[in-house]
This record gives sequence, C-alpha cells and structure tokens, in this order.
Amino acid sequence: MMSKPIFIRNASQLVTLQGSSHAPLVKEAMSELGIIENGSVWVENGVIFDVGKDDELFEKYKDRLDEAEMVDASGRLVTPGLVDPHTHLVFAGSRENEFNMRLQGATYMEIMNSGGGIHATTRRTKGASHEALFQESFERLNQFLLHGVTTVEAKSGYGMEWETELKQLEVANLLNEKHAIDVVPTFMGAHAVPKEYKENPDEFVELLITEMIPKVAKLGLAEFNDVFCEHGVFTPEQSKRILEAGRNHGLMPKIHADEIEPYEGAELAAEIGAISADHLLRASEKGMKAMAEKGVVGVLLPGTAYFLMAESANGRKMIDLGVPIALSTDCNPGSSPTVSLPFIMNLGCLKMGMTPAEVITAATINAAHAINRGQEIGSLEVGKKADITMFSVDNYMKLQYSYGVNHTHTVMKDGRVVVRGGQLIEELSLSKN
Repeated sequence: MMSKPIFIRNASQLVTLQGSSHAPLVKEAMSELGIIENGSVWVENGVIFDVGKDDELFEKYKDRLDEAEMVDASGRLVTPGLVDPHTHLVFAGSRENEFNMRLQGATYMEIMNSGGGIHATTRRTKGASHEALFQESFERLNQFLLHGVTTVEAKSGYGMEWETELKQLEVANLLNEKHAIDVVPTFMGAHAVPKEYKENPDEFVELLITEMIPKVAKLGLAEFNDVFCEHGVFTPEQSKRILEAGRNHGLMPKIHADEIEPYEGAELAAEIGAISADHLLRASEKGMKAMAEKGVVGVLLPGTAYFLMAESANGRKMIDLGVPIALSTDCNPGSSPTVSLPFIMNLGCLKMGMTPAEVITAATINAAHAINRGQEIGSLEVGKKADITMFSVDNYMKLQYSYGVNHTHTVMKDGRVVVRGGQLIEELSLSKN
C-alpha cells in the first residue's frame, strides 16, 4: 500500500550533509553541513524524494499538495535523524551505588575488580527474563526517540557466557523488529574476563574464538564483533585474535580502545582495519595518525569521561589529524547512564574542543558510517531513508549554545512522524509498521 507523501516545509535551517554517503567526513569537511535556508523535504514511501528551497519544491509539487501531509518546520532546525553508534542498550538494573563510590574516590577498575562494574550488571542481566530485558530496553529506546535518535547500535557483553550473550542478542534483534528505532546488534562477549577465567584468560579467549563467535555468525545475530582492549582486560594480542576470528566469520571488527591508559588499541584498530575504535581517551598520536590513514572512525564518548570524572578524549587533535570522528552516548548502567545524544553533542563542544558544526556531523553521517550505514542514513539526500529530526531552535549553533536542554520537537522515522511536539505518537512510535 502506497503511503501518503509528506512535505516538510520552511525549515529555518535544513542540514543536508549532501555528498557524504561514500565515506565519513574528515578535517574541514566535518564543518560543511550543506545548509539550506528556508529548506524543505518531500518524502514518499518512507524515502527522501526531494530536497531543496521551499519555493522551488512548492512550485515543483504544487499539483500534488492536496495529497500530501504538511509538516510545518517554520523557525526550526531540521537535521538527519541522530545516530548513536555505541550503546550497551540491553541490560538489567542500575548501579547508582557505584556512582556514590566514585564520588568518594573509588576508580572504575577498582570497582570492577571488587565484583562491581560490568560483573554487577552481568549478574542482573543473567537473572532477567527475555521479557523483562525486552521491556526495560524498549523503554530506553522510547527515551532515545524523544531525544531525536532514529538508529542505535546495541552491544551484548553482560553475559560472557553463551546463554546470556544469546539472550541479549535475541532481545536486540527483537527490538529491531518491534520498535520504530533501528537497532544494529554487536557481539561483545569480550567485554571482560569472567571471574572463573581470571587465572587463565587465554582459555576464555579460546572459548570466544572457537565456540561463541561461530555460533553468533551462524545464527545471524550480529553484524559486528567488539572487544575491550585494556590493561587488566584483554591484551592487544588477545584482542587481535578475537577480532580476526570474528572477521573470519563475517563480523566486522570494532574495538574499545585506549580508554583508561595507552594500550596500542588505536594502532590495533588501524592494523586490523576496524570500522571504528571507540573511547580513545588515552590514544597515542601514533595511533591517531594510523587511524586517520586507514579511515577508522573514532567514536568518542565524552559522557563516559564526564560521568567518571576523567579527562575527555582529545577530539580537536583527532579531527586536525584527519581522524573521522563520531559521537555516542555509550548508554550503559555503569559509566554513562544517559540516552541524551544532544547532551553528548554539547559535551563535544564544551569538553573536546569540537565546533557546533562538527558535532552535528559526528552525530549523524559519521556515526552512520561507524555502523556501516552511511549509504542509508545520516544525511538528507534523495533515496535515503526519511529519518529526520526537527529541533525547536532556529539555527544549528543554538542547539549547542543552549546546553543540557532537549530541543527535540518532531522525529520522523522511515517517513512516519513518530514524535510530535516532544511527545511520542504511541501507536506509531512503538512499532515498526
């Protein structure tokens, strides 16, 4: 059945990012937003059909106006739907007690090594039913949608044994089927070394390589394979083996790199041809340059550094060196319990030296490339999915200037308006069809 055309009209600024589908933007190109003042978009059957000045599109489609649904964007900023390329969406419970411990001086690794951290969430997630995990994660997706996000990546990793990893990935795939937001699954069995393997981590690495990764690939449960390459977790050598095993089974490599101390994670990402290297708070200049040379997207997570009271990654330096930068919430219960990608964009400016234009690029087209979706989403171009977010500000700089505020007014997903006036349209927002 053909859907009714939608005509988004008179945007104060229409951020198109046209011409960016083939590769992530770098250096000065990250500031080239392709803005159309008083811009409009014509949508048909869930796809962007035309983009341009309002008067030009009005004249072009004047004989079809009666059949179209009109969406008034007057005085508002319209951008591609926001893309979050690094989340731990599917988990049970919360860890507010650890927040209090950190305020009293405990470090992230001290908490994890004492049985908290990832291990605490693992216990809760293991004990949760499929239904409970689905419902809790579904509600998080609703909140992402209300903040203008139309696609998220979702990692497993709160099991580190087959049954719970399988449960997380099954829930992520079901969420993708049932929720309006697109959910892109990543296998992260290598999130930490389980306690029972603490004295022999190579045995767990072998289990990942010979049993878990082949099963994930055979069942088609994930697109990516991720590993936490960090001192006290997985060494660069172990990480390389895990990522190569995933690639041999058709899973694209991602890597948690250089988060807590320099550990050659960025270098490994470039060497192995990872689609992205994430965190990078302590990445070396050598690693940054290697990533730039190989086109590895640096997914930066300033909310995590903010919540852990740590210094943020050097986004300014990475951009200047030519690393394509994306931004993400790192939504998780321990180090970044937020769904607000707009706030993360604010932090990109305030804590990492990025410009208002660069953070929009980082949360749209570059984020799309970080999850292999640059040809489908992330820019407002003919033929792409009609994933569109409208903000209650009249220019893109004001979106960052007025920080910590959710300015999301309207969200369109696959050509359907699913948020209007900052409120979910429940019969649409909470389903794919």
